[in-house]
Amino acid sequence: MRRQVGLLGGSFDPVHLGHLALARAARDGAGLDEVWWVPAGQPWQKARRLAPAEHRRALVELAIEGERGFRLEPCELDRCGPTYTIDTLRSLQDRTSAPADAAVDWWLVMGQDQFARLSTWRDWPELIERTGFAVALRDGQAPAADPALAGRALRVRTVPLAPVALSSTAVRERAAAGLGLAGMVPPAVEAYIAAHSLYRSPLAV
Repeated sequence: MRRQVGLLGGSFDPVHLGHLALARAARDGAGLDEVWWVPAGQPWQKARRLAPAEHRRALVELAIEGERGFRLEPCELDRCGPTYTIDTLRSLQDRTSAPADAAVDWWLVMGQDQFARLSTWRDWPELIERTGFAVALRDGQAPAADPALAGRALRVRTVPLAPVALSSTAVRERAAAGLGLAGMVPPAVEAYIAAHSLYRSPLAV
């Protein structure tokens, strides 16, 4: 039987309960055996400077500890220069090309907004050949594909997901103001942010 592996990428600056909800929904609703969390090094679409990689890695590790099928994949944190998903897929698929690991189907876990902009991603024709897409449903509506991909064969699994009104920006703003983060991030993540005084500078928001 082929192993179904989802890749959930993001800056995770910081990781919050919305990310966990999406990962759980993809694992359970899209039939994934594992979800690999891939914190970005320096995402090419983000101009804002991110929190140091070692902190974002630690935050993800704390958030997913004890979660079935979740693991951290640090390859983008270890890569110099801008982060592109296609490079990550090439690297991971080359790494798992041994006979014992070859039977893997890959899925990018994402929201509808990302799915609708696939043609803006680097080397997107190769991307859609290498991976399928586990796309979160919003308000029960089918995901809208990028019009530029009309006629292309896409592998798509939909992921039912209850609305979560959370964002990393909101978490950073509360942390910068010295406010509590209960109900926004896991308790271990909140404790780590406080212990390391993350996001306390207004420039980090």
